[in-house]
Amino acid sequence: MTNFIREGRLFRISGFNPSHRQLFLTSEATQVDRTTTRVEVYFGNVSLMFLKPLYRDGLYIRRANTAEFGVLRERHGIPEEDAAYTWMLERDGDSFVRSGRPSWREAEYERMGERQSLYDPQEPWPPNFPAESGQIG
Repeated sequence: MTNFIREGRLFRISGFNPSHRQLFLTSEATQVDRTTTRVEVYFGNVSLMFLKPLYRDGLYIRRANTAEFGVLRERHGIPEEDAAYTWMLERDGDSFVRSGRPSWREAEYERMGERQSLYDPQEPWPPNFPAESGQIG
């Protein structure tokens, strides 16, 4: 299983589209955390989420373990069969998303040019500049 770990970066909720059930989390390149890349995480088919507006210490996205899922199932009535689709967002936090398998994209901010988002449906993927991407889980 592949986890997504980008600790030490500031992430924020950059978009939620309720009609398409899509959630986007973004970390911009900043001098504060000495980063030069933009990172975007995409969750599709979102049915439940408990989020913070900002993740100051980064993200650690992984499937909920048995104990965590047990607590979430009891609190939120999540069906047992949804355990494989419940994603924790922090190493030791309560934030989670119930969704399809998340994906991520990362690129050097300066190389993006006029492009506003790595998940812009109007733009080609892969782009004409170096970028990395993957799926979580």
